[in-house]
Amino acid sequence: MLVRKKFLTERCIVITARVTSKGQVTIPKEVRQRLGVHVGEDIGFEEKEGLFVVRKVVTKSPFDKWVGKLKHLKGRRSDDLVQEARGHDHSR
Repeated sequence: MLVRKKFLTERCIVITARVTSKGQVTIPKEVRQRLGVHVGEDIGFEEKEGLFVVRKVVTKSPFDKWVGKLKHLKGRRSDDLVQEARGHDHSR
């Protein structure tokens, strides 16, 4: 059974975890909750002034670049847009 230590230094609360022989660390539940990290998500390690900062990696969706591109079509019916794109074929 792994016992995590939680103690207060003069500047912050420190939560510890043990590194396995494979170099793996289980991120304590309290840390995962505070970072907002869920199963399958990535975390990053950033070195700053000799210390490592652990951050949740937020990846952008490939669709983000399209957000807002169709604002000029707001209020138009999708059926009308499809019909327009197909060349106004009213014979059907």
